[in-house]
Amino acid sequence: MDFTVSSLADRPDRAAAVRDMADTWPQFVTEDLVAFAYFSRIALELPEYVLFAEDDRGDVVANSYSVPFALDVEGRRELPARGWDEVLVWAFSDLRRGVRPDTVSAISVSVAPHAQGRGLSAVMLSAMRDNARARGFREVVAPVRPNAKHLEPGTSMEEYARRVRPDGLPHDPWLRVHARAGATVESVAPASMTVAASLEDWRRWTGLPFDTDGEVEVPGALAPVRCEAERGYAVYVEPNVWMRHPL
Repeated sequence: MDFTVSSLADRPDRAAAVRDMADTWPQFVTEDLVAFAYFSRIALELPEYVLFAEDDRGDVVANSYSVPFALDVEGRRELPARGWDEVLVWAFSDLRRGVRPDTVSAISVSVAPHAQGRGLSAVMLSAMRDNARARGFREVVAPVRPNAKHLEPGTSMEEYARRVRPDGLPHDPWLRVHARAGATVESVAPASMTVAASLEDWRRWTGLPFDTDGEVEVPGALAPVRCEAERGYAVYVEPNVWMRHPL
């Protein structure tokens, strides 16, 4: 099957289809407050960095979001420990203040459930790289959410990110896609995303009781969720892996 990749800047008529495309993100991940504040603004204010793939019937089957930001400026220069959250804050702060960007960060690559297994994640990652290169950038960075890490929530991300196969490629499938595209592991972002909410919210999102103090393993989570039952809340701090893509 052939796929056609476009940007929302070129095809604004597809904005609703891109926004409403089904995905496989766990619900609790979408409750990150930085995501609430900024993610939807990418399509509105940076549509040239929102790419999508259509199949031969014209259905949107994958999308990718990225943002330009300034890394080589005072107070930055290193990829942030607060990963995904902080790079979004930096990007929109730079946009508001008119700071010239020098780097593009991946924000997400999503493939519709029915279209998975066809190599679309690699297609969208390649398109994101090409889009950045065409706009004059020399590097893409990515706070990668390893897609098999949820099977080992108790393993440290430092250990997991450095695990390789006999051929030298990363053990994790999504890290491996990035590596095959030319990326290398830079560092771990230990607090890339934070979701803090009431126990009622966590019960609704996960169907788990959240009635005991301590760590709770939640399906889809890359690390345990810390439950404070006596205080009525739980907090999830997700680690990601920073990877660099030279262009």
